[in-house]
Amino acid sequence: MHDIRAIRDDPDAYDRGWASRGLGPQTPAILDLDRSLRAAQTTLQAAQSRRNEASKLIGQAKGRKDEAAAAALMAEVEALKGAIAGATDAETRLGAELRTLLAALPNLPAADVPEGEDEHGNVEARRWGEPFRIESPKDHVDLGAGLGMMDFEAAAKMSGARFVVLKAGLARLERALGQFMLDLQTRENGYVEVAPPLLVRDEAAFGTGQLPKFADDLFRTTDGRWLIPTAEVSLTNLVREGITAEEALPLRLAALTPCFRSEAGASGKDTRGMIRQHQFQKVELVSITTPEQSAEEHERMVACAEAVLKRLELPFRTVLLCAGDMGFSARKTFDLEVWLPSQKAYREISSCSNCGDFQARRMDARCKSAGEKGTRFVHTLNGSGLALGRTLVAIMENYQDEAGRIAVPQALHPYLGGLSHIEAAA
Repeated sequence: MHDIRAIRDDPDAYDRGWASRGLGPQTPAILDLDRSLRAAQTTLQAAQSRRNEASKLIGQAKGRKDEAAAAALMAEVEALKGAIAGATDAETRLGAELRTLLAALPNLPAADVPEGEDEHGNVEARRWGEPFRIESPKDHVDLGAGLGMMDFEAAAKMSGARFVVLKAGLARLERALGQFMLDLQTRENGYVEVAPPLLVRDEAAFGTGQLPKFADDLFRTTDGRWLIPTAEVSLTNLVREGITAEEALPLRLAALTPCFRSEAGASGKDTRGMIRQHQFQKVELVSITTPEQSAEEHERMVACAEAVLKRLELPFRTVLLCAGDMGFSARKTFDLEVWLPSQKAYREISSCSNCGDFQARRMDARCKSAGEKGTRFVHTLNGSGLALGRTLVAIMENYQDEAGRIAVPQALHPYLGGLSHIEAAA
């Protein structure tokens, strides 16, 4: 959500920011609504003030036994009731229209975010590791089928497209990945493990920016709740409508949860395999900070996500997204892209975003320093640390051998009882 006072003060800055995200001028309509709303509020306040004043004068007139004056004042008060009702309705209607307009507009990019319309405008920040040299690499679908541990047909029969059944060693490997990622983030990187709800109400999805704009990307239950597309929704909403002591910040939270996405805008994209699924598991990282802490915390979060890929010895690159490729709530985003030999390309496996106070305004999440009277909005950050399915895909493809076996990265050996390879049953 955006601060209407800041838009009044510098409308050009907002239009420039939205233009960098592919939108035309928005502030003329916003400011017109704002002026109409403030005019209705002024009319309402004036009518209420006059009604209160006239009500007092009625008593004084009756005390003087001036019935004519009292009658005239009573008629005025009666007329003011209609004016107050009309102004109240106008205030309610215009306020709702302004909130709806502001809620549909994305966050403004940070000053150091590069210009660009889409992924072609993104800027590579760094690379880690050399791509594996594999002669004629198989993709994860063929590898999974060869192992007899990845079944898309069975999943389709019960659930439709974009689902998978993992079995035996691959199911165990995915489970190990989740435990490894959680242990790394909680034991070494200071995140607090949380087991949050998977179903949330409208207010929670609105707070993190999924609603109203992206309702089609979510799954809704028959009782009006939403299945979370990421644990970011649940974790960030832990501070909604509250005041957190600044001395307790930053809060660092982590959760391993299933995630559910309709992939409404992904028709024809990544239809083969596990890259884009309706249901998947992910370790999510969320930080709640003061405004002064958020930039440094963003860099720290990216490093925490990178640490997972480094421990698994998977080649990757870190990319700073341009304005046109960022998510709705983000003001600055780094993506991590892991190397997939079958595609001979880097593919996204994590996205780490600093949202500034954008989500906090939607949730009314504030912080307060000890001894200070005022409060201010917190900054919120989120990142994948990592998506389990895509990490499993990367391990399968990068650690395959000619026999179709999958070597287990050294970091996962303790989670698999020392197992060194995933291979088909003899």
